[in-house]
Amino acid sequence: MAGGNERSMKALKEVWKRAENSLCADCGKPDPDWASSTLGVFICLSCSGIHRNIPSISKVKSLKMDYWDDAQVQFLAKHGNAVTKAIYEAYIPIYYYQPTYNDCQVLREQWIRAKYERKEFTEPGKQLPYSDGVKEGILWKRGRDNGQFLPRKFLLSEREGCLKYFTKQDAKEPKINVKIDVINATFQPEKIGNPNGLQITYLKDNKTRNIFVYHESGKEVVDWFNAIRSVQFHYLKVAFPIASDNEIKNRLTRNFLKEGYMEKTGPKQREAFKKRWFTLDHRRLMYFKDPLDAFAKGEVFVGSGENGYSVQKGLPSGTQGNFSWHYGITIVTPDREYLFTCETETDQLEWIRAFTSVINQAMTPQEYASKCLDAVSFPS
Repeated sequence: MAGGNERSMKALKEVWKRAENSLCADCGKPDPDWASSTLGVFICLSCSGIHRNIPSISKVKSLKMDYWDDAQVQFLAKHGNAVTKAIYEAYIPIYYYQPTYNDCQVLREQWIRAKYERKEFTEPGKQLPYSDGVKEGILWKRGRDNGQFLPRKFLLSEREGCLKYFTKQDAKEPKINVKIDVINATFQPEKIGNPNGLQITYLKDNKTRNIFVYHESGKEVVDWFNAIRSVQFHYLKVAFPIASDNEIKNRLTRNFLKEGYMEKTGPKQREAFKKRWFTLDHRRLMYFKDPLDAFAKGEVFVGSGENGYSVQKGLPSGTQGNFSWHYGITIVTPDREYLFTCETETDQLEWIRAFTSVINQAMTPQEYASKCLDAVSFPS
């Protein structure tokens, strides 16, 4: 800490080491070393950059390098993360997605702005742009065949329990009409190539379809994301009336467990290994020729260990298919083995950890009923 008298420095350290201030107030990252002198919260370096973009609300300073005067230290001592959260996070809807430090910039920025700038959660019953059960507007959608992003009208309806999109503004019939309970949404800025990129997936005939969209406004695309979660929450409350709010919350949109390139071979295990993009969405392992493909070329169900599923490091001895990557993975199912290779050992270990986390979980009755997906082979 540069400058400041000894008494202020000691007082600042005392406030800083309180248990409530050990995690970033906005994203939960451990050991925050910045703070807002106007809000009284302790935050990480990354979130401090977002705060710096709203100077009318928050003035940020380093706890290690900047000078804090007595009045500022006293303000921090009077507030801190617990007191400030009690004010700005008092009435967060159960379905609202609260991002962590692992989430993308647009989610974290809009969470911070929603709290401190727009004060969306400071009073009960406040009308929010994602809470009224219907949302209509334009999103830029990637064309399945030409790869171009074009404006499309989307309509989300709690009353109808669905999401629709229309190819033309005045179209009477939607291009798709998807039930809300089969939809997932996850932010994919790097894959889509836009900081506000959102991937919407849904099941059709028990297979996954991808839609890639974005909006120029970070607030608008995050509002769409939370509107989907809101409609899903209220739909599931009706469908599962005895389930707790937290149980339903856990069934809303989810991030993929792991994505990336691996090589794969066909069911005969003699074919050459081919590089493909893989997505592990809980128990669904899907592969695509291109990360932005609308449809998976193949899917396999990844069940639990007690039902005969396992993951092994390496390939079976005598594997005949030619492969250029040498860090193998074998997924064992009751019906067959699936063989993959990774480019690096780090990739291999990350995939094994992801598969292991799924296999170690007991299957729900719904998942057990859907394990017929395991019969879907991986064509070459």
